Amino acid sequence: MTATAAVLTSGAVHLRGVVKSFGSTTAVAGLDLEVQRAQVLALLGPNGAGKTTTVEMCEGFTTPDAGTVRVLGLDPVNDSAELRPRIGVMLQGGGAYPGARAGEMLRLIAAYSARPLDPDWLLRTLGLTDAVRTSYRRLSGGQQQRLSLACALVNRPELVFLDEPTAGMDAQARLLVWDLIDRLRKDGVTVLLTTHLMDEAEQLADQVMIIDHGRMVAQGSPAELTTHGAELQLRFSAPSRLNVTLLGMALPEGYRTTEPQPGRYLVEGEISPQILATVTAWCAQQNVLATDLRVAKRSLEDVFLELTGRELRE
Repeated sequence: MTATAAVLTSGAVHLRGVVKSFGSTTAVAGLDLEVQRAQVLALLGPNGAGKTTTVEMCEGFTTPDAGTVRVLGLDPVNDSAELRPRIGVMLQGGGAYPGARAGEMLRLIAAYSARPLDPDWLLRTLGLTDAVRTSYRRLSGGQQQRLSLACALVNRPELVFLDEPTAGMDAQARLLVWDLIDRLRKDGVTVLLTTHLMDEAEQLADQVMIIDHGRMVAQGSPAELTTHGAELQLRFSAPSRLNVTLLGMALPEGYRTTEPQPGRYLVEGEISPQILATVTAWCAQQNVLATDLRVAKRSLEDVFLELTGRELRE
């Protein structure tokens, strides 16, 4: 193997200069992406940012117009037959036969695998034992998602693609799936997931990539993204529409106070214990309780909205 090839195949997923257009619309515009083995990478972006197209190129369902895509060192289109047994794909639409029973569907996929996981164990682990004889179309949305996840994992993949893995799930099911994803990483499985849930990405991901209009706008660990540029910031939550002008008057000259989102406040300037005390005392004077105070740290949602804007996209 040449030195160049070694660089291309060192990670589990490697994209370099990838472009994909549909007619006059450019879905992916020169994207670079690297996912290291045994890591979880969360791919974030607004609707229409290019997330699904990017993942479909990695899975071999879509061919790039330009650039390089390598998954486990292989071309996902030309080497599909070799790659397919080594990856797991969880589709947001489920991908199951509507009339098939949950247990039948999982066992059918297991039958095509060289060394599958025990389907009964997977059904128990994902809380689907009571739904084994229920047809896919009669499962709840959360049950369909969990069955789709089971189908993606039953062949013991080295790499798994998860598209909105906890969409439609209740709180207990979400935590169950989070725990399973964490166990996959500890077992050496690489995970590339897309999600609209910022707390999910912050909880699970080793690396986060935010894309917009088909381009990468930020990448790093959740800690790096939420602390970078926030050294002079104090954030807190309180009832919405407080008079931030009056709060600014209570602070020394040079501080800026805003309400970026309803009920979420930002104070910009050198944050000292005295400033923190002034803010909480001012809130007390307004007879409101300041909660979730954070110094030198933003939430991942704050970062996402700052980079991609707040307007709703179709």
